[in-house]
Amino acid sequence: MAAAGGLRRGLLLAVPWRWRCSPRRGAAGCLPAGQVRAAFLRFFEERHGHRRLPSAPVRPRGDPRLLFVNAGMNQFKPIFLGTVHPRSELAQHRRVVNSQKCVRAGGKHNDLEDVGRDTYHHTFFEMLGNWSFGDYFKEEACSMAWELLTEVYEIPKDRLYVTYFAGDSSLGLSADEECRDVWLCLGVPASHVLPFPLKDNFWEMGDTGPCGPCTEIHYDHVGGGRNAAALVNQGSPDVVEIWNLVFMQYSREVEGNLLPLPQHHVDTGMGLERLVTVLQNKRSNYDTDLFTPILDAIHKGCGGPRYQGLVGDADVGRVNMAYRVVADHVRALCVCITDGIYPGFSGAELVLRRILRRAVRFCSEVLHAPPGLLASLVPTVVEVLGDAYPELTKNADQIMDVINENEAAFLSSLERGRRIIERTVQQMEPSTNFPAEVAWSLYGNLGFPLDLIDLMLEEKGISLDSAAFNELALEGAKRKAGGPQAGQLDDTNTHLDVHSLAQLQSNNVPATDDSPKYAYTVGQHGQYEFSPCQATVLMLYRDQSLQKEVGAGQRCGVILDRTNFYAEQGGQASDQGYMIHLGQQDILFPVESVRLCGGYVIHEVTAVETLHAGDQVQLFVDEAQRLACMTNHTATHLLNFALRHVLGDNTEQRGSHVTAERLRFDFDTKGPVTVEQLQQVEQVVQDVIKRNEVVHTAEVPLMLARRVQGLRAVDEGYPDPVRIVSLGVPVESVLTCDSEAAMQTSVELCCGTHLLQTGAMEDLAIISERQLVKGISRVIAVTGRQAKQAREAGQCLAMEVDSVSLRMKERSTSIPEMQNLSKEVGQLTKQIVLQMVASTPMPQWQRKELQTILKVLQRTANTAVKKLEMQQAEEKAQSVLAKHCNQPVIVDTVPADSLSILMKVVNQLCDKSPGTSVLLLSPQASGEVLCACQVSKNCLPVFSAADWAVAVCTQMEGKAGGSPVVAKGSGNAKGMQGALTAALEFAQSKLLK
Repeated sequence: MAAAGGLRRGLLLAVPWRWRCSPRRGAAGCLPAGQVRAAFLRFFEERHGHRRLPSAPVRPRGDPRLLFVNAGMNQFKPIFLGTVHPRSELAQHRRVVNSQKCVRAGGKHNDLEDVGRDTYHHTFFEMLGNWSFGDYFKEEACSMAWELLTEVYEIPKDRLYVTYFAGDSSLGLSADEECRDVWLCLGVPASHVLPFPLKDNFWEMGDTGPCGPCTEIHYDHVGGGRNAAALVNQGSPDVVEIWNLVFMQYSREVEGNLLPLPQHHVDTGMGLERLVTVLQNKRSNYDTDLFTPILDAIHKGCGGPRYQGLVGDADVGRVNMAYRVVADHVRALCVCITDGIYPGFSGAELVLRRILRRAVRFCSEVLHAPPGLLASLVPTVVEVLGDAYPELTKNADQIMDVINENEAAFLSSLERGRRIIERTVQQMEPSTNFPAEVAWSLYGNLGFPLDLIDLMLEEKGISLDSAAFNELALEGAKRKAGGPQAGQLDDTNTHLDVHSLAQLQSNNVPATDDSPKYAYTVGQHGQYEFSPCQATVLMLYRDQSLQKEVGAGQRCGVILDRTNFYAEQGGQASDQGYMIHLGQQDILFPVESVRLCGGYVIHEVTAVETLHAGDQVQLFVDEAQRLACMTNHTATHLLNFALRHVLGDNTEQRGSHVTAERLRFDFDTKGPVTVEQLQQVEQVVQDVIKRNEVVHTAEVPLMLARRVQGLRAVDEGYPDPVRIVSLGVPVESVLTCDSEAAMQTSVELCCGTHLLQTGAMEDLAIISERQLVKGISRVIAVTGRQAKQAREAGQCLAMEVDSVSLRMKERSTSIPEMQNLSKEVGQLTKQIVLQMVASTPMPQWQRKELQTILKVLQRTANTAVKKLEMQQAEEKAQSVLAKHCNQPVIVDTVPADSLSILMKVVNQLCDKSPGTSVLLLSPQASGEVLCACQVSKNCLPVFSAADWAVAVCTQMEGKAGGSPVVAKGSGNAKGMQGALTAALEFAQSKLLK
C-alpha cells in the first residue's frame, strides 16, 4: 500500500497547462481530431519518455496469416514472441507510442458487413497505443491512462468505468486483484471498478502465443450522476469501451495450458474515432470531424438528401446507411492503396475488391450517384488524414485512378451478371431452385455480391439452393486453406517458441555467429571458394523443446555457436548442405533448411546417428546452390537499379524473392512495361556485368546508412549496425557527406550473400513481366547459363517466325499453301504462349515482339486466303454462268476446296444474275459432298433456301440448315446424282405454284 499511497500523492500534482487539451468539454468549440491525436502522442513521448514511431503500413510485414494490420501491436509481435533479432532496431525498444492505421475486414476481425448498419463499426480506423516491452507494468500503465483521460482530455471521472479480469477456475487463474487495487488507489470508486470473465477481460493474440488479463475503460455518454455499471459490456450504445490495456504475462501453449512469460509487456489500444466522439460530445463517430467533411462531399456529389444519422427502420431507403458505407469505405480504400494493397482476386486484395464494390453499389443503387463519385471523395479524405499520414497526399492521383478503373469494371460485371441471371431463370423448370453453381460462378468469378443475387431472385419469386451453395463455398475455402496449413507443420523443428528462446537466453547461450557466411573468395582461376566452418553444437531442438541429445533417424533443429550457412531472410532462400562430426568424414548430416530466430541460427537436420550438445562439427554449404543464390541476389540489386534508371526514380521495390533457380522482383509502375523498356533494362544490367564491377560491402551504423542519397531500402526492420551493398562504388564514397555516388549505381541495405564482382553473373534475361494488380508489376529473371539458354530458345523461335514471314511475302496463289501458312502461324503463337511455362523460357521482350509480329502475320494470312477464295469463286461463277445463261434456276456441281469457297461461288452467281436461284454441289476426295444454295428474293416466301438444302442433303443421307435466303449442308457422294435431280424438281415445284 505504500507504493499505492505514493502513486496517489503523485497524481495530486498539478498538470502543466501545456498538457491540457482545450477547449474543455462543454465549451463552445470542439477539440479537432488532429489535436486529439497529437495530444496523445505528445503526452507519452514528452511526459513519459516513450519513443514515437510512425504507423506501419496496413499490409502486414512478415506475417502471412494476417490479411491486414488490424491492431497497433502487429508490428511488435516479434518482441512479444521473443523472436526479435537482438541486434535489430526493434529489439532496442522499451517504451513506444504511435497512432496505427488499422483495417478490420476479412479474417478473424471482420467488421465489413456491419459497417453502415450502425454508427460505430468501421473497416479502417486509427488505433492510439502505448507499449512497454519489459519496462513498466500494471500500476504505471493504469496511472498514465487515467492521467491522460481525466487531466489532459478532462473527461469527467464520474462517467468512466473500469473493468478487470475476474479469474477462471478452469485455467487455474485467480482474479486480477492487483489491477483492481491499482484503480482503487487511483481514486476510482469501487462501484466503478467491475470484474468480468475470460471472454471480456482476457486478451489472446491467437490460438497460441502471448496473452494475459486486460483492463478496459468504458465511458457513459449519458452521465448526469447516474450509476451505469449495469450497462458496461452489455452492448448498450450509451456506455462504450474506449481504451483497452492488455497485460501480457502468459503464453498459451499448443495443449491449451498457460505458462508465465519470461518478460511482462503492456499493450494498449484506444480507437481514435471513439475517443474523438467522446471529446466532441457526439453520439456517433460519423458526426465527428473525421467523417463530416466526407459526408458533405458525398451529399455534394450525389445531390440527394443530406445525411441525418438515421439507422434501422427509421432509415427509409437505407440512404443514411449508404452515406456511412461510402464514407468509411473510401477511407479504407485510400489507406490500403497507398500502402500497396490493390483490389485483386485473393487475400487482402480480394477483401479490398469487395470493399470497393460494396461502396460502388451503395453509390449507384442507393444514392443514385453518377459513376466517379467514389474517386471524387479522395481529395477530401486526404485533407482529413493527410497531415497524420503524408503518404496519402503523395499518392492521391494513383488512388483515384485505381478506384475509377475498378468501379468501371464492376459496373460492367453487374450488368453482365444480371443478364446471366435472366437467361438462367428463363431456362429453368418451374418451381425449382436457382442453380448453386451459377450463383457460385457469379460470386467467385464476377465478384457479384451474394446479397444482390438473393435480392434479384427474390424479386422473381425464386430461391437459391443455399445448401448446395454453402457446400461449394466450403469446398472453395478448403482448397484455399490447404496450401498454407500443409506448410505450417514443417517449421516445428526450426521455429523456436518463446519459452525455448527465454531458456536459451537465461542459460547465457550466445547468439549464433553467422559472419562466416560471408567468408568466401575467388580462386586463381576465377572459381568461388567456400571454406568449411568448424562449430560446436550448443543445443538441439525437437518437438518444441530444447534437448541435449537426439537419436538416430530423428529430425531436429541444431543450434551452433557459429555457422557459414545462410538462413532465409531478406528474400533470399536459405542454404543447403551438410555437416559432419569432426574427424568422421563418412557420416553426413544433411542440412535441409536454415532459419534465424531471435539471433539463433537453427539448422534443420535428420540425424543419421546420435547428436549431442557439445559435439564438434564441420559445416559444408552446397556450393552450387549458394553461388546461384549469390548470383541471383546481386542480379536483383542490379535489376532494381536498372528499372529505376529506365522507368524513373519513382519506381519503388515492393518485394523480391531469390532462389538458386531464378529471381522475382515486384515494383511500382504506372502501366505495363514496354518491349523497348524491357530491352533497355536488360542492357543496363549487361553493361554493368561487362564492366565487372566490384561488389563493395560494409557494416555501418543504421543512422549513418539512412543518410545515403538515393539509398534503396524496402519497408522492413534492419539491424544496427546494418550492412550496405554497393556495386562499383566503395561504401566510404557513398557515405561521404553530400555524395551523389549512390544515385549512379545500386546501393542497398542488405544482409544477403553476393558476388564479389558482377562479371560472374554472365548474363540476365527477364523471362516474365506482368501486372499483379494496377500499379504493381512483377518480373521474373534468370542469370548465367539459364539466361543464355533463354536467349537461344528465343532465337530459335524468332528464326521460325522469320521463315514464315518470308514465305508470306512471296504471295502464293495457292489457297492450300496460304491455309497451311495460317496454321503454322497459329502453332507458333501457341508455342510462344507455352514457352512461358517451359523448362527453358525465352526473354519477355522477345516474346512480346514475336507475339506482335505473329498477330500481323495471322491477319495477313487470313486476308490472303479470303482474297484468293474470292478470286477463285469469281472464276468458277463466270464458268457456271456461261453454261447456264439466263436460267431462273441453276443446279450443278463445281470443284471447290471448302464449303466457304462453294458458298462464295453461289453468292457471286446470284450477284451477277439477281433473278436466279442457285444450288451447287461439290464432291470431295473424302467421299463427302458439300452443298450450298441461295434463293432469289423474288421467289420468297414460296421458295425457301433452307427447305431446298434439307431436301437435297436428305437424298444424300446428310444434314443442312440455313435461312430462307441462303443455306448449306453436306451428304454422302453415293446419293449425289439423285440429289441433283431432286434439287431441280424441288425448285421447279416451288416456282410453278
